Amino acid sequence: MRRVTAPYPADERTGGSTAPPLSLAARWGGTGQVADLGPDLPSVHYVDFGGPEPRDGDGSHTPLVLVHGLGGSHLNWVLLGPQLRRHGRVYALDLAGFGLTRGGERESTVSANVALLAAFLRDVVGEPAVLVGNSMGGMVSIFAAAAHPDLVARLVLLDPSIPTRRRDADRQVAATFFVYGIPRVGEALVRRIGERSDRQRVMDTTNLCFADPTRADPAVLDAGVEILAYRREHAPEAQGAYLGAARSIIRVLKRGRKYAALLHGLEAPVLLVHGEHDRLVPVAAARTLAAENPEWTVEIVPDLGHAPMLEKPELVAGIVADWLDRPAPDRPSPDRPPPTGR
Repeated sequence: MRRVTAPYPADERTGGSTAPPLSLAARWGGTGQVADLGPDLPSVHYVDFGGPEPRDGDGSHTPLVLVHGLGGSHLNWVLLGPQLRRHGRVYALDLAGFGLTRGGERESTVSANVALLAAFLRDVVGEPAVLVGNSMGGMVSIFAAAAHPDLVARLVLLDPSIPTRRRDADRQVAATFFVYGIPRVGEALVRRIGERSDRQRVMDTTNLCFADPTRADPAVLDAGVEILAYRREHAPEAQGAYLGAARSIIRVLKRGRKYAALLHGLEAPVLLVHGEHDRLVPVAAARTLAAENPEWTVEIVPDLGHAPMLEKPELVAGIVADWLDRPAPDRPSPDRPPPTGR
């Protein structure tokens, strides 16, 4: 059952409303909404991109839920989401602590956002869905699929956060996440990043996540600046939320063998799409994961970085659509031996 409510109280500092700009995705055909998922979870902002026209007796359509990565939002999906509507209704939610969904350090962790995603699937979507997750959103989707297999029909992973061998890691990225993990030092780094202008921060992320930053859509960049400006004014907890999420990713990745076993035991069919020039999650990690899970469908895409759905959305839409058009692969045998790698 869908429960929608006004999400935010008046701003105690200014006396004004903190209502978020729900129309950011309107130019791409998305409708911003807010769902109240109960007293133990933050009100979640999401965008509904619509879906195919219903036909009598046609039960072939499956909803899709798009889950962004660390520091991202529903804007990560505005170029891909509309292209997937023929397969089912498409939703893109803002995880707790990101986009237009409020959330503090504890609420923004991977485990907390798994609970948020599961509640969203139950209360808003209302039926098993295709989860499409990028980066941290891929990790959140993986844990949701493992913990709630009844809610997940298929799983699409776009450059997900997965264990990486030290020799394969980008030195700058590894150093940054190492600093995030140090008490007080991590906070100081995040504060320093926050002192940069909203436009500079958007471009920093683009330069890191794109193989070719000139491919970035100017309208998406402008919307990203707008959402950061809103968060700077109305979400004072944003820096703590970011750091809490980053540290929770680090904790998961440190348990590499346990995480690999969880991946190996997923019941839902999996499509893994990975950019060959991803600096945050090197392609070597994706190839190792693919070798350990030969029943997965895997596409290593040349000349793409960590955010393929923004860099070449038409290409990614074609890969995903082709996979969704095929009959669902057989689920893996529960007694299949676990990987022995890490």
